[in-house]
Amino acid sequence: MQSLSGFGRAHLARRWIGAGALGIAALLGGPWALAQAPDAEAAASKQEQARLADTDTLLALSNDGAVLYGQDSPKLSGYQYCSQAVALAEAGEFRQSVRAASKALHLANTTRDPNLLAMANRDLAIVYSYSGQLEKAEEFAREALKHEARDPKLVVGPANKVIGDVQTRRGDYAGAVATYETALANSSQRYAPLVQSSLVNALIESGDTSRARQLLGTLPTPREAPLAAQLERTRARLLLAENKPAEARDLYMQLTTRAVGTDSGYYRLWAWDGVARSELALGQKQAAADAVGRALGSVDAVRAKFRSEEFKMGLFSDLQSVFERGVGLYSDVGDSRQAFELSERSRSRALLDAVRGRARLNSEAAATVDLATLQRTLAPDERVLQFHALPDRLQAWVVSPAGIEAKSIAIKRDDLIELVETFRNSVVRGRRAAIGNADKLGAALIGPLGLKAGERLVIVPHGPLHYLPFQALRVDGRYLIETHPVSVAPSMSIAVQLAQRSPRAEAVLTAFGNPRIEDKYDLPGAETEVKQLARLFPRNSVYMGAAATKTQFRDVAARAPLMHVAAHAEADQVDPLYSRILLANEDGKQNFLEAHEILGLPMQGSALVTLSACESGLGRVTQGDEVLGFTRSFLSAGTGSLISSLWPVSDDATAILMGTLYGELAKGRDIQQAMQAGQLAVLKEPRMSHPFFWAPFNLIGNWRLKVGSPA
Repeated sequence: MQSLSGFGRAHLARRWIGAGALGIAALLGGPWALAQAPDAEAAASKQEQARLADTDTLLALSNDGAVLYGQDSPKLSGYQYCSQAVALAEAGEFRQSVRAASKALHLANTTRDPNLLAMANRDLAIVYSYSGQLEKAEEFAREALKHEARDPKLVVGPANKVIGDVQTRRGDYAGAVATYETALANSSQRYAPLVQSSLVNALIESGDTSRARQLLGTLPTPREAPLAAQLERTRARLLLAENKPAEARDLYMQLTTRAVGTDSGYYRLWAWDGVARSELALGQKQAAADAVGRALGSVDAVRAKFRSEEFKMGLFSDLQSVFERGVGLYSDVGDSRQAFELSERSRSRALLDAVRGRARLNSEAAATVDLATLQRTLAPDERVLQFHALPDRLQAWVVSPAGIEAKSIAIKRDDLIELVETFRNSVVRGRRAAIGNADKLGAALIGPLGLKAGERLVIVPHGPLHYLPFQALRVDGRYLIETHPVSVAPSMSIAVQLAQRSPRAEAVLTAFGNPRIEDKYDLPGAETEVKQLARLFPRNSVYMGAAATKTQFRDVAARAPLMHVAAHAEADQVDPLYSRILLANEDGKQNFLEAHEILGLPMQGSALVTLSACESGLGRVTQGDEVLGFTRSFLSAGTGSLISSLWPVSDDATAILMGTLYGELAKGRDIQQAMQAGQLAVLKEPRMSHPFFWAPFNLIGNWRLKVGSPA
């Protein structure tokens, strides 16, 4: 996350509205809207890329470290901060680990201690590797190697292992093998077995099973039970790689009964997943599906925590890959219900793994509804379109009150990422190619689903599809929004719970605008935005400037039917729980509303939240699914619906869209129908028929919400 000290450069004049961040006032048009034409998006995109490139650099982190060190009491030595950074990283507290290492970095620069510089950069490399920020991890590892360490084995071995880990996760196994060998030649006696284990796994992936077998035979059994269990998993993986699936299955079966302390359930899960992979290799799909069922049967009871031992041993396990295997297998054997419910459970688990007990999560946020409950909830004209991006295909389901239809779409996940990116780029840059791309994607994703005109669609995206404006896809020459009302949801379970809770919201506005931090953060446009919005809602509470504090936000959150926030925000790529909205200073200190705090707020009385803040929409999309961002935080805290945008918008277009939308709401139509009417009104204007003008808006969450008419 970018330091506050370096934050102002791209934000001095105005907020950059990134992936999903325009608010109601911006949608209403007028002088506060950001972009007049697609070319403005390209310029803003370059500015945003430059800002992100300046995030978490050596200079920014050192500056952060100076500020944080100045606030510490008592103050520690640089080496104590390094120890603290390692301990926090291994506990999964990535942002806190970065902060500790930043203080060590600051002290290293102040004292000109090359050894401390090497150690601080080593620790930054480790935490960025753990958090999945591979480019940053490699950058800091190579920086660590530039500085002379008193004991090179404490730096050279670990730094090279991080580089090898990065290469492994990128699929460069030959490069990883060479780097691990360098790490091994420069490791302490205690650290060497961990490097050797990583080397074995890289050799397995590279296809050099004979050398992997030879090296594995020399490894001592670790004393720690989790590390010993990981080593046994490696032995079983090697058997599979050696094309000995029956032997691999037998070893995995033995591991299903192995006790590994309080985490036995977690290792049992991976053992059953190994059984499934072995059965697949033997051609037994049903047996493999049964084994995955055993693996995931008790996944809810497995503690959500970060497991550093997997990184130490070079395994890089991802629980979402087990869900993927299950979704694929149950689809292959024709069990659509199980496949759909596993897909839904994977979204709940992704949220739990992101939070890992580090924030309060209301009981509904991670709950899942089964297929039967969902079908009882749906009206006759409502359809759920749920997607799951698998490595080799896109799995889709259409759920109606009467049944479920499954479709397997032959698009690999990597190809899907490229298709979505190409389409988005053509839309936000106003290219004519957007129409052809919309036809292509619509034919691939929507065409096979057999939808009937007029059906109301609730779309549950997955992976790259979170960035896709589904309303702008075309089927048989017509945009999806022309034939269907459309809304999206991060999970169907959350959407159903929200739709059942709040059928109508009072037209009472609570707005926060231009929080006072210091001059360089001032947002006069946000102040204008909130004032114009307040005129539409005579019943309002508006907090501007110094009054727009976190304390005030927390105080009103539980009793704000309609909430609008116009402020700076930062998405934290290292630890999404520390993504933050910048609110007004309190007691002379900067203050932030962080994602983990939003999760703990009582937002059940909030029917609609609109974020007019940069980087506030989609959050981080990782393998598995969208895990955690401001959108998911507010929905998980109980907020009913959100309105957000996928890119900056035009003044004229938004004036038409939102004028129509609120007019329809005043007539008693629900928000999904009103959003469709607004988008169609813009689409019908010849000079605004390009999707850039009408397609960025997403309605997220409760698609049935009705709002009392504003003035």
